[in-house]
Amino acid sequence: MKNKKSRALLERALMHIPGGVNSPVRAFKSVGGFPPFIARAQGAYIWDEDGNKYIDYVGSWGPMILGHNHPEVREAIAKALENGTSFGAPTRLEVEMADFLCDRLPHLEMVRMVNSGTEATMSAIRLARGATGRDKIVKVSCCYHGHGDSLLVEAGSGALTFGTPSSPGVPKSLAADTLVIPYNDAAALERILDANAGKIACFILEPLPGNVGTLLPRPGYLREVRALCSKHGVVLIFDEVMSGFRVAFGGMTELSAVTPDLVTYGKIIGGGLPVGAYGGKRELMKLVSPSGPVYQAGTLSGNPLAMAAGLAQLKVLDRDRNEIYPRLDAITERLGNGVKAAASLANVEITVNHQGSMFTAFFAKGPIEDDASARSCDTARFAAFFREMLENGVYLAPSQFETGFVSCAHKDDDIALTIEAANTAMKAAARLTR
Repeated sequence: MKNKKSRALLERALMHIPGGVNSPVRAFKSVGGFPPFIARAQGAYIWDEDGNKYIDYVGSWGPMILGHNHPEVREAIAKALENGTSFGAPTRLEVEMADFLCDRLPHLEMVRMVNSGTEATMSAIRLARGATGRDKIVKVSCCYHGHGDSLLVEAGSGALTFGTPSSPGVPKSLAADTLVIPYNDAAALERILDANAGKIACFILEPLPGNVGTLLPRPGYLREVRALCSKHGVVLIFDEVMSGFRVAFGGMTELSAVTPDLVTYGKIIGGGLPVGAYGGKRELMKLVSPSGPVYQAGTLSGNPLAMAAGLAQLKVLDRDRNEIYPRLDAITERLGNGVKAAASLANVEITVNHQGSMFTAFFAKGPIEDDASARSCDTARFAAFFREMLENGVYLAPSQFETGFVSCAHKDDDIALTIEAANTAMKAAARLTR
């Protein structure tokens, strides 16, 4: 593919942007090569600055569930733009958004708008600490909840050890209050809650992890988690920044029939514009300032452009949910089966996990159900597969440990072309020796 313009842009970016990118995974460090700079998008496709066209399975990391540049979303933004971009004051649109969410999601009694998934998770944790008067939190080793200091922590030498910072700049004192356990291990949660009785404010997890690739909860796991948190007076927070409105209209909260105390959402409720939200039980949310003592604020929170775009997208999902979600599940399963067949023909060992329109092809023998099994993947083979897919016009997440997303705009022909590209790419992966 042509790449002259993207190469030139990367060289310029390296002069004034750390690593040439504004979010690390975009740098392609784990897959080699260099990133194409994207110029425009429509439906299931993106085009780079050199004019190369790709079938896109990143979807701005999930929110483009209707496809890029959906006409109803675009028109809603244009209409809102006529009145201005931001006021830093209450608007009708944010009230309509709150009404819409709380009327349709039984687990939301009140909701607060913020500007990102990171802000949502940070705020939910602060609220849990304020409500309980406790400092410690529990997180899962493979779940990413944004770049807040308390959350940039990974496991130490054992499942029940105190966390250690996974980035310079994170104070050890904050890490000491973050306890880390494996995903899909309710017994580990029970042990850590027993060992720290009366000290833990919340347990935060992605009910469907997507930031180590797509992992599926074992049957009964989320119900056990709910019961343990209730027993110990611990606030249960579901991070549905990825899975919310993605795997079902009500996300994993709906699919699991497990109700968290608080839940967080991200860009999907803004039609892809910067936005986030946290909400849940009224008794907790009423503690948020100005109705309560737990402070959280944001000048751009509930801004009219994001609210207009989000309401347009969510109304389409709500209106057509009985058609949208079964179709997304079916075509994602078809894609996964095609990739598995391509791997089998090339004698490459993979495991495909998918839930709804989220999927990951792990280059390892399954089952892949926690951090340890995901880390067993052959990342070199994934990188070879990724580069060949890109060369054949398929844009995947540039990391073995990220989730792919199918949108309503992906047609049967797009899936067929992707599987055809996978047959070629698996051959490239097979040529690598371990």
